[in-house]
Amino acid sequence: MKCISVVKVGSLRDPNPETRGQVDVLDIPEQELGPEDVRIKVAYCAICGSDPHLVENIFGWEPPFGMGHELSGVIVEVGEKATKKGLKVGDRVAGNFLHFCGTCYYCQNGQQQFCTHADESNNPGMAETVVWHESQVYKLPDDVSLKTGCLLEPVSVATRISDKVDLKLGQRVAICGGGPIGLLALQAMHMGGASQLTLIEPIAERRELAKKYGATDVIDPIAEDTVTAGLELTNGMGYDVVIDCSGSPRAAYPLPQLCSRGGKLIYAAMYPNDWEMPLNLYKYCYYNELTITGLYVSPYAFPRAAQIMKHFDLEAFTQKVFDIDDAKAAFECQISGKYPKVLIRCNEFPGE
Repeated sequence: MKCISVVKVGSLRDPNPETRGQVDVLDIPEQELGPEDVRIKVAYCAICGSDPHLVENIFGWEPPFGMGHELSGVIVEVGEKATKKGLKVGDRVAGNFLHFCGTCYYCQNGQQQFCTHADESNNPGMAETVVWHESQVYKLPDDVSLKTGCLLEPVSVATRISDKVDLKLGQRVAICGGGPIGLLALQAMHMGGASQLTLIEPIAERRELAKKYGATDVIDPIAEDTVTAGLELTNGMGYDVVIDCSGSPRAAYPLPQLCSRGGKLIYAAMYPNDWEMPLNLYKYCYYNELTITGLYVSPYAFPRAAQIMKHFDLEAFTQKVFDIDDAKAAFECQISGKYPKVLIRCNEFPGE
């Protein structure tokens, strides 16, 4: 079975080919099917913004290891006890790359995201087939194609962001970072009734997409000071909600200054695991009463994400597609930033 795997760790942007991280297509044994599992023939797997970080091996895994978790496909085999959700061979599906065990303290405490056994099921999705537990798998609505369906996981992140924000109609929202999650979160905030919606993003094409998706204002952080521009746009009040989707320490650091008093600040990205950010607790947590929180995966969000997908404009996210054998070119395209999303086609499905 073909699988896109990391074969050497290091930054994909490293100019030195001897130390540069690399991906390649390797043959690996097909995964065994358990009694409560389904086997999915993968149609598409999108490259996540976190995947280059995995190439750099932020978790210390020993290469080679498989890549990919944003996938869609068709069920080709069903375990004998995988009957609870009514899944069957031929179903078009997507889902959650993590299998929450349901039995540990956190699963029993309404905190699936901290499941102590979740990583045991992280099977690579950039492959010809993948085996998932039936609880991870969701049927795609009839009006969502396999090509679009691989975006269920990032839409689930936007859904989780909405849960954390708990937006009130008419609030002012700023989003830092116009990558896939930032643009999806922007659409979610627009649907949720934000009265003022600002995207902070250095790439002009992504700022234009934001306007298409409902942004009232955009800020180029290269050409202007983010805090000054944001405060001017809000008449000095700041934003009720500020969401960071950039993952950039340089971009994330000044965001408390953009918040209104009593506002919410959500760091909804993956950051360097050794970065520590100074924070004036008196000013922001005592005097201004900010609520500051982070975000880790998408518990309890997938069923709603599947239902809401058709209301997102996802056309720009599915324009660039590479076949599985072109893994290196796909990752080079992804890190170029030219496209908001890059997809890998793992199998052909006529009519999709």
